[in-house]
Amino acid sequence: MADVKVNYKNILVPVDGSKEAEAALDRAIKVAKQNGSDTKLHILHVIDTRSFQNVTDFRTTMVEQVAGTAKKTLNAYLQKAKDAGVENVDYSIEYGSPKDVIATQAPAKYAIDLIMIGATGLNAIERLLIGSVTEFVTRVATVDTLIVRRTKDDE
Repeated sequence: MADVKVNYKNILVPVDGSKEAEAALDRAIKVAKQNGSDTKLHILHVIDTRSFQNVTDFRTTMVEQVAGTAKKTLNAYLQKAKDAGVENVDYSIEYGSPKDVIATQAPAKYAIDLIMIGATGLNAIERLLIGSVTEFVTRVATVDTLIVRRTKDDE
């Protein structure tokens, strides 16, 4: 069988602050560099608005605080990618169900052709009750999806 080289041009890496997401980011940076300067790396954080549905008084303030924290983390990730030599990199903060945003909305919005996602994320309770985001994305996404697992080098 001949080697197959796929040259992805728009890579999406969803991050949630977990070690698995950071491992996915590290690998996505490597793939973006290997595929050349015209490859775009898009870092995505999804704020799950469902978690704020029962909070009435401080809803806007809480969402703004979560978004502010996410923005600081994403700026650090953006700088990490730039320092590693990725020229075409950006990030966004989206709101809604992480499963739907990562699997369908973001790929359509940003013309993504590869999703690189960590094997598991931060939310163990959701994973137990309704299945992991990663599992959903691999089933539903219409673009190639690569599940990144942490190695000893990532620790």
